Amino acid sequence: MGIRNDQGIVLRSYPFGEADRIVVLLSPNNGKIRTVAKGVRKTKSRFGGRLETFSHVDLQLYEGRNLDTITAASLIDGHGNIRNDLDSVSAAGTMVEVVDAVAQEGESSLRMFLLLQRGLKTLDLAGAHPDLVTAFLIKAAAVIGLAPSFDECASCGSESNLKRFSFAEGGVVCESCRQPGAYALRAGVVGYLSNMAAADLHTLPAVDRSFSGDALGITRRFIEFHLERRLRTLAVLDG
Repeated sequence: MGIRNDQGIVLRSYPFGEADRIVVLLSPNNGKIRTVAKGVRKTKSRFGGRLETFSHVDLQLYEGRNLDTITAASLIDGHGNIRNDLDSVSAAGTMVEVVDAVAQEGESSLRMFLLLQRGLKTLDLAGAHPDLVTAFLIKAAAVIGLAPSFDECASCGSESNLKRFSFAEGGVVCESCRQPGAYALRAGVVGYLSNMAAADLHTLPAVDRSFSGDALGITRRFIEFHLERRLRTLAVLDG
């Protein structure tokens, strides 16, 4: 045990004891880390608002047997604009929820960290593009090895007659490979999803409202199928 330096993006936190909080972060080199911030709930806490959800922070940690203790924290990027817009908060909340669900403790998470960093930075600078969550979910699936197939049948590799999406098979399927439960796709949705997968988060194509809702619905169900859980943030928006 000793002092070490790290950095991370705050995924969530919750009360611990009378004045402390457990702070869960994503570190690029150490994956998901659980820490304790002592006295952070006191009015005169030395941490101030630096450990709020979505914040990117530089940390000094005292290594403990079960939890590391945050001894110092400096703000790299607070992403403060996100908290001023409900749509941005919802989008950011979905991002950190997915990352929290898939990130592992003690394992390098550099690609996922960079993806989350880009997503939050895009939200902070430009606001919530209607397709940003869709694109983020597709890219997060790719990081963990579950990239959905949009350009060829996920079962046989055919590039034609792709009219269904199979959550179990992992992407679009042709009519010959369709199985019960495969989702019927409207013409144009596959191309729209493919564009989301190929675009950078900060340069997404102009939204097409006729496809945007379907694209999010398909991507969300795909992620939920493989996580075996509902995305709570989006469920709240559903009412």
